Amino acid sequence: MAGYRKLGRTSSQRKALLRGQVTSLLYHGKIVTTEAKAKEIRKIAEGLIAMAVREKDNVDEVTVKTKVSRKDKDGKKVKEVVDGRKVAVYDEVEKTVKKEQPSRVHARRQMNKILYGVTEVPAETAGRKKNTKRVDVADMLFDNIAPLYANRNGGYTRIVKIGPRKGDAAMQVIIELVK
Repeated sequence: MAGYRKLGRTSSQRKALLRGQVTSLLYHGKIVTTEAKAKEIRKIAEGLIAMAVREKDNVDEVTVKTKVSRKDKDGKKVKEVVDGRKVAVYDEVEKTVKKEQPSRVHARRQMNKILYGVTEVPAETAGRKKNTKRVDVADMLFDNIAPLYANRNGGYTRIVKIGPRKGDAAMQVIIELVK
């Protein structure tokens, strides 16, 4: 017996389908799909969440000194004349930065092999590229989802049957993250 469902697709189509649905599940928290797809999505999503829970605290806070350009009241860089040329003025600032440990970097790369990037489009400027922003779903996993499941050993998703689909009578389900 095979270790996975083929879902009537070639391997590349199946991989793309599952990657897209896992990304949507983690980004939105809930999706509607067929029962067979949901069971495959559950395997992948729970593995990713377990990886994020394991690695959620593997960061070090590091203080670094950096140069930041000085800004005026309008938010533009302040420039002064030095040897007949305009040169930007920089201030030295101390910042605290999160430095990931190697095991967390490895986990992030494993997640990014599976997850797609998500582009958020604000509702008021729908259809325009100007205000879109790229969301890193792996960051969402580490920062938002993993802390919710820190005290839970598996069982991060729930599948609820909602009835047959009109047309081909495939069993429809809602797969969602457990709160």
